[in-house]
Amino acid sequence: MATLTAVFVAVLCVILAFLFKISQRKETKVGKAESVPTAKARPWVDEDLRDDTDIGPKDDNDGDWVESGEEEELCHVPYLGSRYPVEVMVQRSQDFYNLMNQRRSVRFISPEPVPRQVIDNVILTAGTAPSGAHTEPWTFVVVSDPEVKHQVRLVVEEEEEVNYRHRMGDKWVSDLQRLRTNWVKEYLDVAPYLVLVFKQTYGIAAGGKKKTHYYNEISVSISCGLLLAALQNAGLVTVTTTPLNCGPKLRLLLQRPANEKLLMLLPVGYPASNATVPDLTRKPLDDIVVHV
Repeated sequence: MATLTAVFVAVLCVILAFLFKISQRKETKVGKAESVPTAKARPWVDEDLRDDTDIGPKDDNDGDWVESGEEEELCHVPYLGSRYPVEVMVQRSQDFYNLMNQRRSVRFISPEPVPRQVIDNVILTAGTAPSGAHTEPWTFVVVSDPEVKHQVRLVVEEEEEVNYRHRMGDKWVSDLQRLRTNWVKEYLDVAPYLVLVFKQTYGIAAGGKKKTHYYNEISVSISCGLLLAALQNAGLVTVTTTPLNCGPKLRLLLQRPANEKLLMLLPVGYPASNATVPDLTRKPLDDIVVHV
């Protein structure tokens, strides 16, 4: 009996030791994963460019949120749209395509002043974009002050040099060489306006409650498309830039609240008299459309 007891105790000790080793291995793996999460992360990921919409229940410790049904019901009115004869529709669609097909990303911008009203109108146009639950989760910061523009340039160039040298990787940098781009952004000083487009990750409702902004990044991206079209329609040029990892510093510089994250930066103005652009072609219709 004593022999059996000793054997049982020995076996039990071996099992406990084995389970302890497995537990230690798991803790070690978790500890390593938590301590070096960026080692395996893609170097070009920018946290500001992630849509962190949360459509689930809110944490009670995360502030006071607007609940469903708290907002006033919207009345509905008749839609008064325009309808054109077929030949007019075809012509209008062709004319608009011809206009937009002239759009190019222009990095040589004239310092010539642009009427403020034009800038206001194109931003109003961007603000007509659809948005999740009509939350309109966008803020357009227009910078015309020369000193502030220069501060923006310093922030962008500092981060962009790191991006080009370290974060983006050799392939990305190599692919950009044919476009002759680098981290030097002279146009940020020269352009009469810089338009910084911020997405609001959540809103602030009446009474200070937080309001969920559904699909905020998609919504703001659509508004950026309308903004580009409006600029082209007005005879102005820009180049779309998403300066990686500049968001926090620019948000601080421009005194924007914590719920706003930088999505896009657009220098805006007339094209410089000596402006050049890459001789690019666009895919033909058959390559971009599928009719079912």
